[in-house]
Amino acid sequence: MREYLRQAWRRRQFARELSRTELRAQHFDTALGQLWLLLNPLLLTLVYFVLVDILRHGTRGAEFFAHLMIGLFAFHFFMQAVLQGTRSVVSSGKLILNTAFPRVLLPLSSVRTAFWRFLPTLPIYAVVHVATGLPIQPELLWAIPVFALLALFTAGMTMLLSVAQVYFRDISSFLPYALRIWMYGSPVLYYLYEVPERFRWIMALNPLAPALGAWSQVITKGRAPSPGLLLAALGWGVGAIIVGGLFFVSREREFATRL
Repeated sequence: MREYLRQAWRRRQFARELSRTELRAQHFDTALGQLWLLLNPLLLTLVYFVLVDILRHGTRGAEFFAHLMIGLFAFHFFMQAVLQGTRSVVSSGKLILNTAFPRVLLPLSSVRTAFWRFLPTLPIYAVVHVATGLPIQPELLWAIPVFALLALFTAGMTMLLSVAQVYFRDISSFLPYALRIWMYGSPVLYYLYEVPERFRWIMALNPLAPALGAWSQVITKGRAPSPGLLLAALGWGVGAIIVGGLFFVSREREFATRL
């Protein structure tokens, strides 16, 4: 395993090039591509805000709009990485058959692509953050390690599902619906502390709940994340990367015969 990780690190430039190719295919380097990249989650934020505000009889304010926006941006990163990463092995059949490289770079390049697509959304949120008068203080720096834990879990899930897709080709068709349900069960359309006691078990079973809850605490509340959420996010992230990584490496040799 140590030698495999060493080889993957040596070939990291390969993952960068895969990511750049995918970004160019998605018109990331064009003005219209950048515009759609920003408009898509922004329009989703507006739609969900109106819906939630109607259901809550107009009690939602500017702070909740900021929470909703930054939560959707983070979940959109997770969703895009998982959707693209799940298909990464199956869609690279010729590359796998003709080129020798650590196959784990395929799903990891999808996480990198999703991250670069996530970055342009931050200036949009920054404008909303300032406009709504939310706190700007050193505690905001906690957003970096919290997002890193989210990315760690995302990478683990991407590796796990990319292998599953090799054996069960219908996963990519079912996954968008599963992710939509997953979003509804995550503290994106509501605050984590608002979840009624009878539904707390859903948050306990949801691997994204601690990271997204801490993400909102740091950014919209301007305070350090609670230790419980941070430890839970760390546990889910480390667990996902270990399980996903070991499962991927253990099945990698079968890819050529399955594709």
